[in-house]
Amino acid sequence: MDKVIVAKDLSLAYSSSDTIINKVNFSIDSGNFVFITGASGSGKSTLLKSLYGALKPKNGSLIVGGVEIRGVSRSRLNFLRRHIGIVFQDYKLVKEWTIDKNIMLPLLINGYVKSVANNQVDKLLKHVRLNHQSGKFPLELSGGEQQRVAMARALAHNPVLILADEPTGNLDEYSSQLIWNLLEGANTQLNTTVIVVTHNIPKTLNVDYKHFHIEYGSIHEVC
Repeated sequence: MDKVIVAKDLSLAYSSSDTIINKVNFSIDSGNFVFITGASGSGKSTLLKSLYGALKPKNGSLIVGGVEIRGVSRSRLNFLRRHIGIVFQDYKLVKEWTIDKNIMLPLLINGYVKSVANNQVDKLLKHVRLNHQSGKFPLELSGGEQQRVAMARALAHNPVLILADEPTGNLDEYSSQLIWNLLEGANTQLNTTVIVVTHNIPKTLNVDYKHFHIEYGSIHEVC
């Protein structure tokens, strides 16, 4: 099985004197569903940022999709991100754009023609049960609905890897369950590799998964 992510002696820090992740080693296979847990401030989100190149390694090696993140060029990083879908806890939607345009953004970046992109957006809005909200702006929607838009955007370009940072942390039960169903479906039906940072692993998830726990700068697999 192909390795989507390989970390060797990986250290992450925001400053030279403050190491958050210290010399960790792990790998994630194509098609894995992975949970990353840990106490607040343990480095979960820091690790996730490194996986899409928002934070470069302080030391060691981090390879994502065959790309070495340390020292990666901007063009190479942009190419990698075209194959990654990201779901943020605070949605990161463009407030001045309609939800349709927000979902369409990765499609246009990936070179889809406008007509195909429009059809994909229509399908995705139905998929996340928001087709009745088409044409509205993010702030006209509830938090749960905004996160469902963010989920549709992450799925839009059929990524090989989805990274989700506390995707259901602030949501109502209905929206939370829908988000988990979408992530599970992407993994089981499309073989998308899914990595989720969370405080609580849902008991209703019907998928085999790996569980990494971060504590005191180290990461270990929970069996």
